[in-house]
Amino acid sequence: MARPVLVTGVAGFIGAAVAERLLQRGEVVVGLDNLNAYYDPALKRARLERVAAAAEAGPGAEGWRFHQLDIGDAAAVDDLFARERPGCVIHLAAQAGVRHSIDNPAAYIQSNLVGFGAILEACRHHAVAHLVYGTSSSVYGGNTNLPFSERQPVNHPVSLYAATKKANELMAHAYSHLYGLPATGLRFFTVYGPWGRPDMAPMLFARAILAGEPIRVFNQGRMRRDFTYIDDVVEGVIRCLDKPATVDPGFDAAAPDPATSWAPHRIFNIGNSQPVELLRFIALMERALGREAIKTFLPMQPGDVEATAADTALLEAWVGFRPFTPLEEGVERFAAWYLDYSAGRLVPT
Repeated sequence: MARPVLVTGVAGFIGAAVAERLLQRGEVVVGLDNLNAYYDPALKRARLERVAAAAEAGPGAEGWRFHQLDIGDAAAVDDLFARERPGCVIHLAAQAGVRHSIDNPAAYIQSNLVGFGAILEACRHHAVAHLVYGTSSSVYGGNTNLPFSERQPVNHPVSLYAATKKANELMAHAYSHLYGLPATGLRFFTVYGPWGRPDMAPMLFARAILAGEPIRVFNQGRMRRDFTYIDDVVEGVIRCLDKPATVDPGFDAAAPDPATSWAPHRIFNIGNSQPVELLRFIALMERALGREAIKTFLPMQPGDVEATAADTALLEAWVGFRPFTPLEEGVERFAAWYLDYSAGRLVPT
């Protein structure tokens, strides 16, 4: 019998969508999440209900198992791996949010560093064939050389969140080198879409626009982001899962390429490669919701960067895929979902 795929952070935005897709193609999925209160756990439980429904429509109830535990509890993580014996791991559990990391650094150290260490140790000791883990475009930090390429150095983070994500990449590489663990790091660029996080701009904007309340527009609206639709992100994750990282036979230690290694470790951007100004995103949201936003213009926030843009050539070369959903289409889908969600037609609010 095929070993299951473990998805950590399975009640999160990306984690739940990935688990649904895996179940739809007949995989057995084991999910892990601590259901913390960083944002409303009701939304997380609603996502889990959708995952369970996908299991019923796919491999059946026996194809889906959920465990509520914290990845910072190394003994509990090891016990879970021993019982479930996952063949591959998609690690998406993390304390998210750039601005939250400024006031709550300990949460990021515990989850993103201590917790990731527990996952790596469990992968090492339980013969996991491939670890795919989420990292972030925030690792590019103060770099202004757009588009961001995996071949660029990422030595100047501007938030602790970004620093923990770079640390994850270094930790995974060390395990790949020392223990032969194939590991693939995926740098996500501003993921949006239905069932998204309520602390991110799309949900914050939609809620405020519909309530007739002002929205905060940082950097006087001159922020540019590479908004990436959730379905594209999921497709990239699944394709990378299916192609484990390998050593780069052409790796030159005298001129090292940060994207590859002599170890079985790879790094890929997952972004739409179409950065847009925040004001353009807001205009599309206004059109989709049929309301005009009240805008409060503010300066740049600590930990933010002015622009992001992904070079996805390496991802396309590796798995034959690049994100493609047009922003107009993605915003329309998000707005239609949010109107149903906020009206209580999908889950209790």
